[in-house]
Amino acid sequence: MRAASNKQLLNNREFEFSARDFKYISDVIADRTGIVLSDAKHDMVYSRLARRLRQLNLTEFSQYIALLKSGDETELLEFTNAITTNLTSFFREKHHFEYLRNKVLPELKRSKTDRRIRVWSAGCSSGEEPYSIAMTIRDVFPSLDGWDIKILATDLDTNMVQRASDGVYTEERVAGLDKKHAKKWVKRGKGAHEGHIRMSQELRDMITFKQLNLMDDWPMRGPFDFMFCRNVVIYFNKDTQRELFDRYADLVADNGHLFIGHSESLHKVCSRFELLGQTIYQKIR
Repeated sequence: MRAASNKQLLNNREFEFSARDFKYISDVIADRTGIVLSDAKHDMVYSRLARRLRQLNLTEFSQYIALLKSGDETELLEFTNAITTNLTSFFREKHHFEYLRNKVLPELKRSKTDRRIRVWSAGCSSGEEPYSIAMTIRDVFPSLDGWDIKILATDLDTNMVQRASDGVYTEERVAGLDKKHAKKWVKRGKGAHEGHIRMSQELRDMITFKQLNLMDDWPMRGPFDFMFCRNVVIYFNKDTQRELFDRYADLVADNGHLFIGHSESLHKVCSRFELLGQTIYQKIR
């Protein structure tokens, strides 16, 4: 009965999407980004790419795959953007920002004689994470006078990078912000922009947004005093994770901190960081 039901579901689809199609797409994504798509992602991949077929007025997945095989860079970029997942919110996993505010930043304020702090938000999605980092920094550094503090925010998805750089969100997206941060850093739209907000220019000036494929060469050289890489490596296999965290360790300053996602761990992945608790690590070598 279940097999018949699944077959009916497939027959009701707008486009035929075979196991061979899925495997080709999975191979391309793995090659371009390092992301591993399990068979459980079959329906998600279909849903996201079916939109591309409609936009391109294609009638079969075989036509779309032929377009990818032709090496069309514009479509390969759209394809990558469509597959990659973006889920975030302001001050997501609040304990990270509490630790940053209460431990990491006060120590940097005491110890950084050069008054220079560098931060990396890897996998920044639509920007809520780096803006949350910036607001937390300004909690500890009410004035940046004499301080050189910069945040690098990168993501694979060019659409997300542009959205993050614009710093424009619907009011619903910032509904969870406490009144103190909202009043100080959120500018509400009026007239044609009513219902939207924009993060303040002062925060936006602290952040540089760039597109970056983590599998490619990295133009930055560090060192970063702390970095966030949350809910990114869950899409990579263990070998890729080991390579990635080793590269991170090369760029994080001695005793610098690394924040990862709630479902992630460096256990048997990288021994160059020490777990402090609650997915917060400190570089030890």
